[in-house]
Amino acid sequence: MVESDAAKGWALVTGASSGIGLELARVLAREGWDMVLTARRKDALDALAVELRSAEVRRVLVLPGDLARPGEVDRLLARLDEEGVKVEILVNNAGFGDYGPVVAGEAHRFRDMIQVNVTALTQLCRGVLPGMVARGGGRILNVASTAAFQPGPLMAVYYATKAYVLSFSEALREELRDSGVTVTTLCPGPTRSGFQSEAGIEASPLVQRLPLPSSRKVAEYGVRALLRGKGIAVEGWLNRLQVASLRLLPRKLVPALVRRAQEIRT
Repeated sequence: MVESDAAKGWALVTGASSGIGLELARVLAREGWDMVLTARRKDALDALAVELRSAEVRRVLVLPGDLARPGEVDRLLARLDEEGVKVEILVNNAGFGDYGPVVAGEAHRFRDMIQVNVTALTQLCRGVLPGMVARGGGRILNVASTAAFQPGPLMAVYYATKAYVLSFSEALREELRDSGVTVTTLCPGPTRSGFQSEAGIEASPLVQRLPLPSSRKVAEYGVRALLRGKGIAVEGWLNRLQVASLRLLPRKLVPALVRRAQEIRT
């Protein structure tokens, strides 16, 4: 069993090996939380754990795993139970996208994307919520995207998974209104991270033409929103303007506009 003398308790961050997830872990550790780190790459998690223990004098538990594998969430929750870890903050950051039309996509990539972006996120919320509600408090940060507010041709499955995250989080927040548990949905736009490379969209106009914030800036904003118990947190005034403008456009025009914004032209 891992014992902790930290007053604030444990925060679990998924996808903590790089990008926004890594920075969310750093910011939460700086704020005084003990950390449970999970992602596929054990070496990157171990390096982060050494950094956090050295700089923040925090207890850090590394639990590597691939959330695309069915049963991985159950294994993760079982390990937390074995270690006696009570999660006070859950950060569902793990997720990935893929670029290209659905007809040319790989079925296993779509399956894994839905498993990570939707199924694992839902299972983790369900797994930690009974304890949070019983203790009368807790915080959940689900990382969606500005993609959640619109359909996304050429990244159709990714956009749809993020729409699920937003809808699910809003509903869950209302269900938990009187429980002491808050649910915050972080909606960043394109960010300087490894996401674009993994998704294959570095050459997209959406990425090339916009000033991209750093992962650290997005993480700082997200943690502030989480600790304040904010509902929907859209990072950056340009992103907030974009989201607001979608309400004024005829719905049938939005898919074509999104496609034009991210279609890679050769």
